[in-house]
Amino acid sequence: MNIEILTKSDLQNFKQELIAEIQNIVGDTNIKEQKWLKGIDVRKLLNISPGTLQNLRINGSLKPSKIGGTLFYKRSDIETLLEEGE
Repeated sequence: MNIEILTKSDLQNFKQELIAEIQNIVGDTNIKEQKWLKGIDVRKLLNISPGTLQNLRINGSLKPSKIGGTLFYKRSDIETLLEEGE
């Protein structure tokens, strides 16, 4: 019987590898082609301040996903927000 035990260190390493892989995937494409955007990219795209982006989160207009301490926004949600604003 072969028993493997996962340590806290193993999980931390896995987390760091996973975050790095996600960042590679998200960061490798042009902003216009990305399905998920970081907050700074959303701010550039919409030409808004950090406070305005925070207000969009608070009022539910944009719902980010948090991965390893970084908030990511769906491009389709941003496009929907823009269409509703017109």
